[in-house]
Amino acid sequence: MQAPIARSENDFDPGAKYHVPGNTPYTRYFLAHILQFEFHRSLCEIAGNDKAIHRCSIYNSKAAGDKLNAMLEMGSSRPWQEALETVTGKPQMDATAMLDYFAPLQTYLDKQNEDRNCGW
Repeated sequence: MQAPIARSENDFDPGAKYHVPGNTPYTRYFLAHILQFEFHRSLCEIAGNDKAIHRCSIYNSKAAGDKLNAMLEMGSSRPWQEALETVTGKPQMDATAMLDYFAPLQTYLDKQNEDRNCGW
């Protein structure tokens, strides 16, 4: 599928993105993506995981389930920082969990690209 005429980045139509006409903040999707990795890392630690974060499963971990449930029970009655602290022990976000999760992929890609002149 393509546009009926040639288009450039100057032809971007913000109204075509649902979040613009729907007045829906896009930031929450961005933050949720970071937080899912942070929650995963913390729950893996609570579950006693000794594997790399991308190999971790909290399946059958009562401790991790209890911690997750305690956070979810808060619903929207408490500030999000308190919910975050319930699971992670810290009220601030930390995006390093995403870097940890994708570290094996980053290592692989670095190796694949070491002899290439990619321009970046």
